Amino acid sequence: MDIGRIRADTPAVARRAYMHNAGAALMPVPVVDAVKQHIDLEAEIGGYAAATQELERCEAVYDSVARLLNAHRDEIALVENATVAWQMAFYSLQFGPGDRILTAEAEYAANYVAFLQVARRTGAVIDVIPSDATGQIDVAALERMIDDRVKLIGITWVPTNGGLTNPAAAVGRVARAHGIPYLLDACQAVGQMPVDVQAIGCDMLSATGRKFLRGPRGTGFLYVRQGLLEKLEPPMIDHYAAPWVARDRYELRADARRFENWENNYAARLGMGVAIDYALAIGLEAIEARCHLLSGRLRDGLAAIPGVIVRDLGQNPSAIVSFTVEGREAGDVVAAAQQAGIVIGASQASSTRIDAERRGLPPVVRASPHYYNTEDEIDRLLAVVR
Repeated sequence: MDIGRIRADTPAVARRAYMHNAGAALMPVPVVDAVKQHIDLEAEIGGYAAATQELERCEAVYDSVARLLNAHRDEIALVENATVAWQMAFYSLQFGPGDRILTAEAEYAANYVAFLQVARRTGAVIDVIPSDATGQIDVAALERMIDDRVKLIGITWVPTNGGLTNPAAAVGRVARAHGIPYLLDACQAVGQMPVDVQAIGCDMLSATGRKFLRGPRGTGFLYVRQGLLEKLEPPMIDHYAAPWVARDRYELRADARRFENWENNYAARLGMGVAIDYALAIGLEAIEARCHLLSGRLRDGLAAIPGVIVRDLGQNPSAIVSFTVEGREAGDVVAAAQQAGIVIGASQASSTRIDAERRGLPPVVRASPHYYNTEDEIDRLLAVVR
């Protein structure tokens, strides 16, 4: 990996050590250029003409996402953000009284409140899969929970804090064995590790462009396996998702674009495509290895500082490093780092309430290095915490 070139493509790293990639990563110059160039084109010839002129590049974004996920382009929908992607999939499913939704202890708040809403509306039941001794989903316990009332397994692969990487493929094997739809929130996974939907066995996967993929905000995508796609009707449609073919009839598109709507941000979408191609050119295996190297250095260094508690879980921690400092609020640590030219974040207990309550977590500091960071930047953060 050519770190010098990558950092040259990320000019802000000359001014700050940026380790808030679990929030929104720094876009590389080619991504920024792609967005700006399309906005300039729209300003010159108008939005409709610009979209027509750049149609081939816009269509190529579906191919980029498909390559990223090892999927087919017809299984990909491009949407405004990961929340929209996840909601379009989830709210397409049908639930009734007594139907069970299985989820994880570290499930993200946005997903869990949707489970609660559907449970209130339909009488469905939410059951939380226990964690094993390492803190990740207990796959054996999941297997024991399966019965004919389970209508969905919906989990977050890499939770917003806690460093956890849930065993997504092992969960997929359980789901496939019992024919249960499997919805995977991969927001914090895409861009920092290889993602292969065939190996994982998920039926639906949602993700964002703005985090470890280093794309623009306001971008996201949804994968829906072809075999399930044809059985789902989106909760909302327009004439792009479902052309109006007769006065009393519409026909849903045959591909995953049935989950899209007609209007979208073409500049941001093109930027996301460039971000995906940029990551693929580097190689997701190489990116994962470097993320592991940097986050491991940070965890080890934090663990050696008296009064610091690393709050991470799991057998294979992600590049999200969560910790607390005795006698200091999380916001104070973030502010001290900011003053030293280091950008990190904090995470509230309400983001993963079940996990936070189970472990008695206060707000935690969240540092999320990426491949463009350096060992020196890790050591600078450790010095601030020390």
